[in-house]
Amino acid sequence: MSAMTVVLRRELAGYFATPVAYVFLVIFLVLSATFAFYLGGFFERAQADLAAFFSFHPWLYLFLVPALSMRLWAEERKSGTIELLMTLPVTLWQAVLGKFLAAWAFTALALALTFPMWLTVNYLGEPDNGAILTAYLGSLLMAGGFLAIGACISAATRNQIIAFILTVVACFGFLLAGFPLVLDLFAGWAPDALVEAVAALSFLTHYNALSRGVIEVRDLVFFALVIGVFLYANTIVLDMKKAS
Repeated sequence: MSAMTVVLRRELAGYFATPVAYVFLVIFLVLSATFAFYLGGFFERAQADLAAFFSFHPWLYLFLVPALSMRLWAEERKSGTIELLMTLPVTLWQAVLGKFLAAWAFTALALALTFPMWLTVNYLGEPDNGAILTAYLGSLLMAGGFLAIGACISAATRNQIIAFILTVVACFGFLLAGFPLVLDLFAGWAPDALVEAVAALSFLTHYNALSRGVIEVRDLVFFALVIGVFLYANTIVLDMKKAS
């Protein structure tokens, strides 16, 4: 755990050593507020909740999270520092988990900085704060799923642009897995069990329940499994690259 903590601290410090962290935070805060107040009709709805705010999070994460995750391993491989990292007394799992938790903690910071939105609805009315807290949890879990996917893809290439594009495509597929746009590709030839399995992979389906304040174990388990599976895949990819 101490080795993982060292990696985590190293990564977090790396974010704030360059303008990348500040640019990401500003873009996320500006876009989330803009979408909620203008596109989401925050005031026109005349309801004391943050439904309009959380409804745009999947689409914000679709591009912002891949921009954050694309550098996790691709930059290490391009600069050659991954060889140095692998020679340290750190296991692959500790390195993968440390990097992921650092990126997830940074995303959590960006999400936490939206607290003025929460204060605003409490000033304007009497919202269900339990539902809002659950929506924040759902948003953070979804971001974690995107980050795990992005980290795995970043480990497979040294080109950050390629990592970004592939992560956006993969995350877009997971978002829309339960919609006809994706299911129609399988409906013609795949058995019903496979179609239902694909539909169950939809991030939007699981996130929407949490964003409405409904906590179901299956939604929590889904995001935990996605994160766990892709982090495990991340270690396998790195191990294969190390062996080659």
